[in-house]
Amino acid sequence: MPKILVADDSIAVRKVAERLLTEAGLGVTLAANGEEALAFLAKEVPDLIVSDVIMPDKSGYEVCAFVRGQTALANTPVLLISGIVNDEVTKQAESCHADGVLKKPFQGTSLKDRVLELLGKKQQPPAPAPKPAAQPAAAPVSAASAPSPGEPIDRQTLEKLKQVEAELDKERRQTAQLTQRLSLLEGQAGRVKELEAQSARIKELEAQTSRIKELEAQAGRLKEAEAQAGRVKELESLLAHEREQVAQAKKVAAELPAMTQRLKEAEALLKSEREQAGQFKKAAADLQSQAARTQELEGALQKERALVAQQTQRINELQKSLGRVQELEAALNAERQAATQLVQQMTAMEKAVSRSHELAQQYSREQQRVEELTRRLADTESGGGGKAKEIQQLLEAERERNAVLARRVSETEMAAQQATKRFEEMAKKLGEIAGLASQLGGGSKRA
Repeated sequence: MPKILVADDSIAVRKVAERLLTEAGLGVTLAANGEEALAFLAKEVPDLIVSDVIMPDKSGYEVCAFVRGQTALANTPVLLISGIVNDEVTKQAESCHADGVLKKPFQGTSLKDRVLELLGKKQQPPAPAPKPAAQPAAAPVSAASAPSPGEPIDRQTLEKLKQVEAELDKERRQTAQLTQRLSLLEGQAGRVKELEAQSARIKELEAQTSRIKELEAQAGRLKEAEAQAGRVKELESLLAHEREQVAQAKKVAAELPAMTQRLKEAEALLKSEREQAGQFKKAAADLQSQAARTQELEGALQKERALVAQQTQRINELQKSLGRVQELEAALNAERQAATQLVQQMTAMEKAVSRSHELAQQYSREQQRVEELTRRLADTESGGGGKAKEIQQLLEAERERNAVLARRVSETEMAAQQATKRFEEMAKKLGEIAGLASQLGGGSKRA
């Protein structure tokens, strides 16, 4: 007999699945959650696994991934069941390599037919296929130990954040290099200022040269004025000193074009460096805006994760409420059937009560007849003895008949009272169940 493992957190779904599969001649083992299913699979190997998608601890996707990751269980068919079957559920089932998804509540014999179909495929000899085609199926199972709907989006976001952080580090290093280079340029700018100061000094030397020329003219005049010989000597010494200064000034003036050219080159380099510094400042501002955007994305990601956790919790609560509603619906259907039987019994009792009324009326008529017979007996006792005996026997028979009728009337009245009491209790219980169902229905709508 094939063994089937059914894992679902709803007792109503488990009982329905057990009944359908047992009627098909299959052995059924029930598990209330994913942990119980994994504990059973660690000890035994069933022929087929039927698992609910959403369960409190381990989901059906995780159970399927565990089965595909075990060598002894890898070929065991896994049928997932879910109250909602859409593209997302189908995609997740394909990612964990399940053999199919069935919507619940089950319609007719859909569960039995699907289970028998998968068992038939398992018993058929496998078709020849190249081995490399079967190998990729094991890779995603080992990688997806706990798949969830939000995982691909998180990985993409994390990869994108890592890229942004790498770019940010790269830009920071470039900014540090530019800052160092800018400091060097500032040092060169200080050198340029020194060159400008030297240029100003050269201008002063040129002014002194013109003064020297004037002094030379004065010295010529002083030579002409031999009368002032002492003054001439002083002027000659002064002239020699001034000539040395002029030679130094000429030397500096000879170096001045090269220094001017270097000054122009330094100014052009400073200008280009300033432009690059402006560009890097702009890039740094962009990086700061990107960093702020990254923080906003991280905050949005945390909010999305919290929202996903809340949605998962609400889905679990709704799943539990759905199971409770299904149980109440099953109980309500059973109570409705019992109420139908009670209505039928009440109808029979009403007929019995009407029959008892008829018997009561007949009993009253019989009593009147007995009274009349008694009166006639009294009249006939005075008239004749033989006829009185006949009337006496007739009177006794009527009394026995009246006693039977009275007993039947009392029994019918007692049965009617009991049926009425039971019907009132059943109506009260139905009202309570309907109230609970309406509360659960209203809660699921608000959720």
